[in-house]
Amino acid sequence: MFKPKGVIPALITPLDKNGNLLEGALKEVIDYTIAGGVHGIFILGSSGEIYGLTDSQKRRVIEVTVEHTAGRVPIYCGASEITTRDCIKTAQLAQEIGGVSALSVLTPYFMSPTQNELIEHFTAIAKSTELPIVLYGNEGRTHVKIAINTCEVLSKIENIIGIKDSSGDMTKMAEYIRVTDREKFSVLAGKDTLIYGGLCHGGSGAIASTANLAPQLVSDIYNTFIAGDYKKSLELQFKLAPLRFCVDKATFPIVLKEGLKMIGIDAGYTFAPVSEIAFEVKQQLTDVLKDLELYQKVKNPG
Repeated sequence: MFKPKGVIPALITPLDKNGNLLEGALKEVIDYTIAGGVHGIFILGSSGEIYGLTDSQKRRVIEVTVEHTAGRVPIYCGASEITTRDCIKTAQLAQEIGGVSALSVLTPYFMSPTQNELIEHFTAIAKSTELPIVLYGNEGRTHVKIAINTCEVLSKIENIIGIKDSSGDMTKMAEYIRVTDREKFSVLAGKDTLIYGGLCHGGSGAIASTANLAPQLVSDIYNTFIAGDYKKSLELQFKLAPLRFCVDKATFPIVLKEGLKMIGIDAGYTFAPVSEIAFEVKQQLTDVLKDLELYQKVKNPG
């Protein structure tokens, strides 16, 4: 069974002002992150604004990504809808297109299911597809928690192979690692400030939004840790922190797209009503990217 590991950027979806997919920019982001040494790429996540994409756009994002990545790294694809039915629909779309290594499924949002309902939800999705599944908990945005026991139960389903934990709760992440089989089940940090901490507790890596902007830096937190240079890994984790803090300074995920523009990749716009980034936030982001030697790094996009 496929085993998720390393640093996987949660890619943005480049869009024009009217919400149309910018295929050329998507290819640029794919190339930029892979050149930075990432260990996979993740499309159609919350950073990728899956909630606003049409079915045809989701299909095209998968098709373009599979074709352009051309096997260079594994592809993770979100199947994160509100209902079980719609998650299954997106999961089966990814399986039908082919070329996807694993699915990521966020807890439902807007509704607040019980833990038993969550188990039924994820179990039904797992049974609907041959693809491996990474659970995704992001309680800060969905207000739905994946309890430790729920994760333990779901980890015993053959094709549920991991969890992305964006809770920011290091104790919870450590408990996910403790109660699951570390040979068969991967726990991935979803909070970019806790990549090093997760690795210290036996985690397998991270799905990180900041890897859109700083793929080499984020990847090297993992690479140096695996190489046994824990001091360097921690230094790199601290170096990343100011960039991660910038991401929360404006409505998600506009800072990621603004940052890519500063680097030299025009990632377009976010779905309305998200439209503004304050001057002081833009200046702070500029300063952080300059400190990281990423500002205008891509000189000739396209």
